[in-house]
Amino acid sequence: MMEANHILEVYDLRTYFSVFDGMEQKTVKAVDGVSFDVTAGDTVAIIGESGCGKSTLALSILRVLPESAMVLGGKILFEGEDLLTKSQKEMSRIRGKKIAMILQDPMMSLNPVFTIGTQIGETLRYHQGLRNQKLSERIQELLLDVRIPEPETRMKQYPHEMSGGMRQRIVGAIALSCGPKLIMADEPTTNLDVTIQLQYLNLLKDLQKKTGVTLLFITHDLGIVAEMCQNVIVMYAGKIVERAPVSNIYDDPAHPYTVALLKAAFGLQDLSKRNPIKGEPPDLADLPTGCHYHPRCDKKQKICSKKEPPEKNIGQKRTVKCWLYQV
Repeated sequence: MMEANHILEVYDLRTYFSVFDGMEQKTVKAVDGVSFDVTAGDTVAIIGESGCGKSTLALSILRVLPESAMVLGGKILFEGEDLLTKSQKEMSRIRGKKIAMILQDPMMSLNPVFTIGTQIGETLRYHQGLRNQKLSERIQELLLDVRIPEPETRMKQYPHEMSGGMRQRIVGAIALSCGPKLIMADEPTTNLDVTIQLQYLNLLKDLQKKTGVTLLFITHDLGIVAEMCQNVIVMYAGKIVERAPVSNIYDDPAHPYTVALLKAAFGLQDLSKRNPIKGEPPDLADLPTGCHYHPRCDKKQKICSKKEPPEKNIGQKRTVKCWLYQV
């Protein structure tokens, strides 16, 4: 049963893809036995290299996976109800109203042939039944909330007439329009310059204080994690390898992969100290045995290549999957 303060709980989620490599059919284990929880009102980051399963996890929660995807097991409890048991009709009432998503490229999210007002208003018409003057007033209110001036003029314009930062804020306005309980933001600042990025993050902070919305950030940018988040989930090759409060991740990372991620990120500030992670992420259709990170790990033991480590609790709200912590 879901704890009272947990808005989201994921149990042993497995999302696989069936793909063809030439004439051979393979199974890609994009999300493989993932379990975690999110406390209402928190900001949680899911981090890891590209291809580790972060975005597939978010799409699994929203139930908007491509046809080649298969959810083969697990539970996704949102406010105590398992989303995996919902019909698509039931999910359509949840998406946008209770759970919203901000994608990394607003030009892919926004339709170039419709005005900003039309696109913000679509969710409001569907979920709240707003029309005419009330709809127009709510759209303008949302534009002001995301700090877009002259909303009456802007709502009549098209995406190409906006800057990148303004388009990203419009996508944020659409996500916030129906007062969702949970917003998942998938690399929301990737296409923004540093100054606009900071403004956007501060805007999200202010909106969270105002609305109490829970934020789930999917990112590889550890600067965003430090700026925004209370807790961090580290994914590697479809699995969660470490979970911890953000201060522990930076001050005392446990898993060798987390340590390597931090070294690589800190090196970006001074290229002379750049320390990229050696090797390449594994093929999710042909994963190594044991701990999937062991081929790249400088602390591996004999057991690492033979058996997958269990999750170990190493402190308050801290877990790690690594044989270094097994007694």
